[in-house]
Amino acid sequence: MNKKVLHTLEYDKIIETLTEFAYSNSAKEQCRGLLPMTDLDAVNLAQKQTKDALTRVFQKGSLSFSGVHPVTAFIKRLEIGGCLNTLELLQISSLLEVSRRAKSYSRTDRQDAQMDSLDEFFNTIEPLTPLNDEIKRCILSEDEISDDASSALKSIRRAIGNMNERIRSQINKIMNQAHNSGYLQDSVITMRGGRYCIPVKAEAKNQIPGMVHDQSSSGSTLFIEPSAIVNLNNEQKELFLKEAKEIESILADLSSRVFEQAAFIHDNYKALTTLDFIFAKAELAKLYNGVAPVFHTDGRIHIRKGRHPLLNPKTVVPIDVSLGDTFDLLIVTGPNTGGKTVSLKTVGLFTLMGQAGLHIPANDRSVLSIFHDVFADIGDEQSIEQNLSTFSSHMTNIVNILKNAGRQSLVLFDELCAGTDPTEGAALAISILSSLHKQGIRTMATTHYSELKVFALSTDGVENACCEFNVETLSPTYRLLIGIPGKSNAFAISSKIGLDDSLIEDAKKQITESEAGFEELISDLENSRLVIERERAEIDQYKKEITLLKQKLEQKQERIDQNRDKIIAEAKEQALSILKEAKDFADESIRRFNKFGQINATQAKWKKSVPGCAIKCPTRKNT
Repeated sequence: MNKKVLHTLEYDKIIETLTEFAYSNSAKEQCRGLLPMTDLDAVNLAQKQTKDALTRVFQKGSLSFSGVHPVTAFIKRLEIGGCLNTLELLQISSLLEVSRRAKSYSRTDRQDAQMDSLDEFFNTIEPLTPLNDEIKRCILSEDEISDDASSALKSIRRAIGNMNERIRSQINKIMNQAHNSGYLQDSVITMRGGRYCIPVKAEAKNQIPGMVHDQSSSGSTLFIEPSAIVNLNNEQKELFLKEAKEIESILADLSSRVFEQAAFIHDNYKALTTLDFIFAKAELAKLYNGVAPVFHTDGRIHIRKGRHPLLNPKTVVPIDVSLGDTFDLLIVTGPNTGGKTVSLKTVGLFTLMGQAGLHIPANDRSVLSIFHDVFADIGDEQSIEQNLSTFSSHMTNIVNILKNAGRQSLVLFDELCAGTDPTEGAALAISILSSLHKQGIRTMATTHYSELKVFALSTDGVENACCEFNVETLSPTYRLLIGIPGKSNAFAISSKIGLDDSLIEDAKKQITESEAGFEELISDLENSRLVIERERAEIDQYKKEITLLKQKLEQKQERIDQNRDKIIAEAKEQALSILKEAKDFADESIRRFNKFGQINATQAKWKKSVPGCAIKCPTRKNT
């Protein structure tokens, strides 16, 4: 991939924005060194990593990598027997803290959670919590070791505190006596060379026995260590040396523990910096509302509602661009400031971003292809240093493109062969585009030459396009329309600006009949397109209304069906209830009938078995 095109298409500005989202220096360097790739598998993997990171950001929020410091130099020093200082150990702790945060971020409570391309990095991370806790327990800050780092250190510092009290008490006693005698310059205790001193007037030097450690610039004040506290200062000095030795021992012990886990720490650093880089790409995609394009190797491009990332997202007009399917050469025409160059840059920049593993600000199912190189001739190439005109500079660039472009290249021309005689310029442009077209090189060019519009209409595999222009308001809409050649609208624009109508009418007479006829044909095509779009809009509106009515009808029918089913169900329930009541009544009647029949039979049996029985058995009257 040639480096010049990265600047021409403003890819470097995208990289600057990307770098701002990275936290660690290593990740920032990866961002700055990010270049488009030409291997399809590598591009797809990079896109998948960006997509997976973006998914995690939407699900769980952003992951901060603040606190990731380089550890390679630390580990090398440990390997040769060195020892880490407090700052370096705190940086190790900071790295482990980020490791813990990242590990927690990667966990999920869902049992059915799918694996993604980032799991291999998260799984590599080992928080090493015991080591991190030990470092934080022992080291409070870069300049402070905790008293609880060791029992020996705690004991030494307690002794130092007691010694300070003894020294201060002794000095205060001396100062009170000396002050009463007027020997002191000031009633303060100072430190000189790590030893306690008092400021004594020069003339009273012999009145305070002790060692002179310093004097004021004027020589009027001497800083004397009283003899009475020399031994105490010496003892305190020894305690300070013991403290320093114990701190060295603590740092050595911590360094040894770090060295034991050096491999894990190094792997953590590599995994975190890589994740930092990937999540930076995800944050960029979030900023631009980007999506992962579908990549092919056959030269097809189909951008759906693409938005140039460097334009204001609130005002940018999305464009649809196709290339490489039914045609491999697209010629864009239309007035200045209509959006031709932006369309050209959008296609080129999206190609570079996509092949670098960055999402593009477009709609889903946008298609890009892998190109081994992208060439662009855009902007003012005039060179004062080389004594080249704009045309000469452009031609120099074009010659270089023609020499190096191949079938796997994407070529972009802005105002091809402009800046010279229109007839010769148009002829050169047709010749250049024909050469690229014959080689099957995907090419997109902008021009004002009408000859190129005719060339596109009469050549297979070549298509016209234009940037839409609102004739009523005489202003561009910035929409790209493929299949329609554009008009310059020079007369209409000049009239709006205020050019005299007589001059415009005279200019129209200068145009040949064939040129006027061609422009009239383009106008007819434009009018037909507008009519078709209006009719299509009306049809779409009718479709929406029909769909809405259909939905309402279906909902109404659904309610009717539900009510019918409800009524039928209620009727069935009532019928079942009635049948049950009837059955219960019938069963009860049968039971009573059988019971009464048994009573009558028993009475008759007794009458027959007991002759002359005087007792009358009761009989049931018929009712």
